[in-house]
Order: sequence, then structure tokens, then C-alpha cells
Amino acid sequence: MIFAFLCMLLMCCSNVSEKRNMELLSSDSLNVSEDSIILDVDSVPLYAKNIIEAYPNFDLKYSNNSLIFADGTTIVCDDGRDKSFVDRLDNCDIEDMFSNSYDINSAMPLYLNDCGRGRCEQLFKKMYGGNETEVRRNLISVDWFGQKILFTIVNGAAKQLSIVASELAKQPQLHKYLINASSFYWRKVRGANRQSAHSYGIAIDINTTYSNYWLWSNPKCSETDKIRYENHIPIEVVKVFEKHGFIWGGRWYHYDTMHFEYRPELLSRKQR
Repeated sequence: MIFAFLCMLLMCCSNVSEKRNMELLSSDSLNVSEDSIILDVDSVPLYAKNIIEAYPNFDLKYSNNSLIFADGTTIVCDDGRDKSFVDRLDNCDIEDMFSNSYDINSAMPLYLNDCGRGRCEQLFKKMYGGNETEVRRNLISVDWFGQKILFTIVNGAAKQLSIVASELAKQPQLHKYLINASSFYWRKVRGANRQSAHSYGIAIDINTTYSNYWLWSNPKCSETDKIRYENHIPIEVVKVFEKHGFIWGGRWYHYDTMHFEYRPELLSRKQR
């Protein structure tokens, strides 16, 4: 009797254990399946996530290789074309904007790494304005070391520039690099048929007296030539701008050390 009772007890325990293991296995399998379904339905590239998270006011969504605005406007992320370096600048899609990483640690840009110099015009015109009149509607004056400069309120750009000014104001030894600045100007990039970042009210050029530009130092060079790098802007200035969402033209191989541009999507910790 005792032996029979012990056998029944062991069988019951085994059944309970097996049932629990099956429940756990079923639960784990369900979680994996759900995750897989979510990834299969909407696998969002990291560059698209960077755009969505950097510009939350537009309530952007991603689907089928496109960014979708709240009003239904869609912008194709990757046009699938195999482009040369210059073509990526002149006909930049969203994926092309992330063809290189913005490196905040390198003392000198790598050959042809101009991360941020390319802009998807359809995206930027949708956010900031498709022409000068539309852009001007969103410009306000920002106090900048004795000047009033125009900057857009879209995406909080003007607010971030004001914060940069407040922080740099605490370091008087840097002020000489910051005066005589310029900002909004609806125009094409010099020598190209694409819109300058200054057209959107998201860029500021600081004192040209202490600035370097790749063509000034390398006259007659083409976009793909090897060039000599020069910079006289203190890294302390650069770090404050970058802290608040601005990239620096001095980190481009085709450097423009006076140039700072509000591009928080490129300063995300996410990598391509």
C-alpha cells in the first residue's frame, strides 16, 4: 500500500511539473512570435527611428520605405539608386543622409565623410517651408552676442540656439569667435543646385575672421580631391553647440568651420 501511494504521488508531481513547463514554453513561444510579427510588419530602419525621435512634433510614422506625416504626406526613405559622392549631395534621400556617421571624437574628418552636408530637400521643405515666404513665417529673433539673428521656431531650433548662447556667454574668452554671425538666407549652396541649410533658418555662421573653408584653403580642388584641413575654432565652442543638437561644419571633410546647423537626428546615439 505504501509503495503504491508513493508511486501515485510521484506521478502527480511529475504531471504538475510537466504542465508548468509546457505553460512556460508556451508563454516564451508566444512572446517570440509576437515580437517576430511586430518586426515583420514594421521593421523600422535605425535612420528612420532617428528622424522620428528627433522631430516628435510632426508625429512621424514609418511604413513601406516611407516616412508618413500626420497630414498624410509621404516621403520615400531610400530611392534604391547607387549614387556617387556628389550625387548623394545633389539628390539626397533620407537614407543617404546617414551614409556616414557624425563623429564627435575625431580630431580630423575622414576622406569624403561629410555627414550632415547632404539633406533630403523634400523632408526639410516639408518641415521648415517650401519657399522663402513659408520659412519666414516661423522665424524669430534670437539674441546672439550683441546681434539679433533670425532662426526658426520649428523643431525647437531657436530655443536650442538661445540655450547655446546662454552657455557660451559664460566663457568670455570665446566671444571673439562668435560675433559678426549670420543666419537665415534663402539661397542655393555655392556652386550647386541644392538649397543651403541657411534657407530653412536652422544654420548659423560665426565670425569669419577665425573661420576656415575647404575651398579657401584648397582653391580649384574638386569634391573628390584630397584636401588640406584647417581649423581655428576652439573645441569648447563646438562641444556646446553639439550638446544642444547642432552639428559642426568643421567635422566635414569639406570643412566649413564657421557653420553650425541644427540636426539632432545625426547626434542620436543610434548607429546606422
